Amino acid sequence: MKNQEIISSLGQTRDSFYLYDQRAILDRIQTLREDFPGVSFLYSIKCNPHPQVLKTIFGAGFGADAASLGEVELASALGLSGQSIQFSAPGKSDAALEGAWDKAVITADSLNEVRRLADLARRRGTPVKIGLRVNPSFGFDGPDGLPSKFGMDEDQLLAAVPWLRQEPHLQIVGLHIHLKSQERRSEVLLAYYKNCLSVALELQAALGCELAFINLGSGIGIPYGPEDAPLDTKALGQGLARLWRKGQRLFPKATLYLETGRFLTGPSGVYVTKVLDKKVSRGKTFLILQNTLNGFLRPSVARLIESYAGEGDLIGTEPLFTQRDAFRFLPIPCREETEVVTLAGNLCTGADVMARDCHLPRMEPGDLVVVTNAGSYGAVLSPMQFSSQVPPQELFLTAEGQILE
Repeated sequence: MKNQEIISSLGQTRDSFYLYDQRAILDRIQTLREDFPGVSFLYSIKCNPHPQVLKTIFGAGFGADAASLGEVELASALGLSGQSIQFSAPGKSDAALEGAWDKAVITADSLNEVRRLADLARRRGTPVKIGLRVNPSFGFDGPDGLPSKFGMDEDQLLAAVPWLRQEPHLQIVGLHIHLKSQERRSEVLLAYYKNCLSVALELQAALGCELAFINLGSGIGIPYGPEDAPLDTKALGQGLARLWRKGQRLFPKATLYLETGRFLTGPSGVYVTKVLDKKVSRGKTFLILQNTLNGFLRPSVARLIESYAGEGDLIGTEPLFTQRDAFRFLPIPCREETEVVTLAGNLCTGADVMARDCHLPRMEPGDLVVVTNAGSYGAVLSPMQFSSQVPPQELFLTAEGQILE
């Protein structure tokens, strides 16, 4: 297990914590840079906004995918220019639009929001450069588009073009299309990218402008289950490079963006919790852990979904649930003897379960359980106020081996 000695040492004085590995993040940044020539990247802050994580990623030259004014301000405070921050989310308040005005490129999510931006620009007496989020007429891996709370339907946007072209206080500079996260099939992603560029070309011509950016979205997936194959980023990058060689002639002023999703941070973090107690109830062995549901929510959500679905097929609902067996549970120390245990937490709810009836090395009170794939959508999703427990710490392991709290 990577960093086992460091985790063991930290566990001597802590009952639960996250550990984010800077070297692992930097390695994945290098992978994207090497495999996707000519592409710029936006880090999805909502995955993990830990300050040291943000400093590492932004310091490497990546931009920010911000889903709130708070995330815009986080990126801005770390030195990102307004052109490097894209603020794209449904339901932006007036205060959010005002606050992000000079700090980010605002991507409008609806025609109503476009009108509000135009009105705000009119009151300010200066035009505003905005992006548009499009809900295209095609599906992610099918021919037909679906209803969505995100973006403007492509046909509605085309119908609004005459008004958009005449509005003196608006300058449309970019498009954003994002239909799915956690995709690991390179051929499906390439077909999606090709369709996105076709929509961008149609809208660029209709709007009578030259786009400054095209954001293809599509959070790049990572393996979760033991049999999951990783995304072939090299093949995907080569295919996208072929598409973009033609695209650069059609969009001469545009920067092409991909959103990193959880790719940078998901496998780069672990969650560690301590065994507080061990008991047997009617023949079943329970290990009681510190801060399970209220420390790292996602494994408990998976067990809850399985309890309702049984053995049936389960559809992922990101970022709360991806699939069965999305996390590994690694004991420290790792003994040769094994047993069947249920990993439960210390909250007063039966839903506080990380794993049921799983074969693991024997554990005793004081041992540690390391949970993988905890670097994204971990601490940010977990209800740490529940039961007024002491929350887990978030720790950062620098590339030089220093622990930052």
